[in-house]
Amino acid sequence: MIEIEVLGASATAGAPPRGEIEAICERAAASRGVPTGHVAIEFVDAARMAHLNAAHRHVEGPTDVLSFPVDGDDPAARAPIELGDIVICREHAADVREAIVHGMLHLLGMDHETDDGEMLRLQGELLGEAQA
Repeated sequence: MIEIEVLGASATAGAPPRGEIEAICERAAASRGVPTGHVAIEFVDAARMAHLNAAHRHVEGPTDVLSFPVDGDDPAARAPIELGDIVICREHAADVREAIVHGMLHLLGMDHETDDGEMLRLQGELLGEAQA
């Protein structure tokens, strides 16, 4: 089971229901062989996201989602673990569910910038399952 902590001043406004967030995160974790863990998902405004983006990626302006892994690059090697934090800016996320899946896959060690499309293919599959 993946334990989810949802944070933010208005954490539930505009976000999927908590049960759906948990199901999305559990499907993503299971797809990478991670049966248990903890993840915090924080919803922030554009100003906070721009600050985080500049501080951690050296990129100006806000983005839709950032991930901050805690327990290393191979979460399947240990369980239960602290997977990390996902930060989402709803103002810049066209689809909050997609942002959650995207953030989870990064926490699980995937990187779409180096994996020849594997992460984005899996993201699409997971989103398709969520909508089925």
